[in-house]
Amino acid sequence: MSRPATAIWGRAEQQDFRSRVRGCLLGGAIGDALGAGVDTLTLDETRTAHGADGVTDFAPAYGRRGAVAAATQLTLFTVDGLIRAQVRRDTGAWHPPTDVHRAYLRWAATQRDWGPDERRKDNGWLAREEWLYARRDPARSCLTGLGDELMGTVEKPKNPTARDAGAVVRSAPFGLLVGWEPQLVCQLAVECAAQTHGHPTAYLSAGAYAVIVHGVARGDSVDAAVQRALALLTQRPGHQPVTDALGQALGAVRQGIPTPGRVAVLGEGGAAEDSLAVAVYCALVGEDVRHGLRLSVNHDGPSSATGALCGSLLGAMHGETALPPAWLAELEGRATILEIADDFAMEMTQGPALHGPAVTSSAWLTRYPRGGQALSGD
Repeated sequence: MSRPATAIWGRAEQQDFRSRVRGCLLGGAIGDALGAGVDTLTLDETRTAHGADGVTDFAPAYGRRGAVAAATQLTLFTVDGLIRAQVRRDTGAWHPPTDVHRAYLRWAATQRDWGPDERRKDNGWLAREEWLYARRDPARSCLTGLGDELMGTVEKPKNPTARDAGAVVRSAPFGLLVGWEPQLVCQLAVECAAQTHGHPTAYLSAGAYAVIVHGVARGDSVDAAVQRALALLTQRPGHQPVTDALGQALGAVRQGIPTPGRVAVLGEGGAAEDSLAVAVYCALVGEDVRHGLRLSVNHDGPSSATGALCGSLLGAMHGETALPPAWLAELEGRATILEIADDFAMEMTQGPALHGPAVTSSAWLTRYPRGGQALSGD
């Protein structure tokens, strides 16, 4: 994978970028938590439990209100892996899929260990966060794909028939690499998705989603970002189900007032492209973040996935101050999410001041250890 050009950051650009990174990660977590309480319910069951408007606020899940599911856990480890990739460039190693895969293996440990293993010196700070050591209904493909240390690739993917949204929901951070070209963002998301989800529909949905987040994080409209994703997808084998789903989402916008019925037409079977289409449609038609998120979780399908995807998209587009304060106040893990969001923004805008030939912050390398041997990749 070739190295992207380094962006030049002024203070205003850094502040805007940090707000969008925070918005993306917090928005995804809010959507994840909003959908978690009704994730296994049909729309009729949700209305029976919560009223005619369906779920409009956090419902208890995993023993509390505002709890996040596996989508947020995995997203945080995606960020961790991307920061590690940048830190490792000083060693001459540059292969981000490997660093992200190592991060996902650290997440996999949280799903089987009772707590952080202090003997592991390469854990860094995120894998020491005890609240992350909880199984929150991850896709089975994620658990099996990361069940050993062998890294799946597009040529030899793990779980070649897996096409659920488990890889897409962790892919928003790739879109926050705003200094990269869209095709590189797409390729990285695809390669990392194939580590657990080998069906082309799944990994191409992840690539498309990353490109859409990338576009809105750079100030484009959702529609323009989707058009760019479509242009990139058409060059790849197996793209048709994903491009069709995105086309349906754009077409649904012109069909009138948004309703759960219009969401249902986009598909609620749990396939990656269905969840992507629902999230894009709700981001396009939402009057504000709250309205878009409520629309994204009230349907028969996997509400946590669609909520997380829509929330990250809206957060990247509008920044953290657009997020509903009452939901933020109750959100599980908010301090951790903010901490890694700010670390990511700092690494991407001021990395050379943290590590490099001229200066090295030992505190930073303790948080994000380089670890391991030199990696392959160009």
